[in-house]
Amino acid sequence: QVPLIESGGGLVQAGGSLRLSCAASERTFSTYAMAWFRQAPGKEREFVATINWNGAMTYYADSVKGRFTISRDNGRKTVYLQMNSLKPEDTAVYYCAADSHGWSGTSHRDYEYWGQGTQVTVSS
Repeated sequence: QVPLIESGGGLVQAGGSLRLSCAASERTFSTYAMAWFRQAPGKEREFVATINWNGAMTYYADSVKGRFTISRDNGRKTVYLQMNSLKPEDTAVYYCAADSHGWSGTSHRDYEYWGQGTQVTVSS
């Protein structure tokens, strides 16, 4: 198991920003690919962004490209999601995910470990 704890969610107005954090306690965190997914009420969980083990490679969903940035600090065993220019359609529970492979995909099935989620609500 790789415990993952998200934080940083909240309520923000459209156009605003939030930064989500995901802290891991696993000592091998630095070898894992990490990702963010989100799930809105009544919808399936969808991919947001992923980052490889050393931060050199990232990939984003088209819906967030240019607005969101995924990054990681392996010394702090933390991955971040900086969210700018937020829209009401970004409202969802955001989940952090980890895959023991150094680089992973965009399907939730690619990831072995999950956090409990943090709520992001964007008001219009």
